[in-house]
Amino acid sequence: MELTRLMMRLYFDKAMLGPGKVRLLEEIAEHGSISAAGRAMKMSYKRAWSLVEEMNAGFKSPLVDRARGGAKGGGASLTPEGEAVLAAYRRLEEKAREAGSEEIALIGSMVAD
Repeated sequence: MELTRLMMRLYFDKAMLGPGKVRLLEEIAEHGSISAAGRAMKMSYKRAWSLVEEMNAGFKSPLVDRARGGAKGGGASLTPEGEAVLAAYRRLEEKAREAGSEEIALIGSMVAD
């Protein structure tokens, strides 16, 4: 049985949030590092860093807190705002999946085998 996925992308005037950025936030939370999060997603450090900068600039408060390298190395973590945005996005996905379950099933029944 194929898994049906619902993918959302939210566009605001100054920010966009979708599956890739949300996964990057999750990976940063898990690994404590932008570079490790990028590696987990098979993404260059430059691309991961660019996406973090884009998110931090697009929201009123930064979503990711970065610490420069040094004797103990650098790191990254989600800010309280980052954690709130991530949780809200995942809740919204679940609500959309539940609210649209009949339509998703109907469309799925029409997909070729």
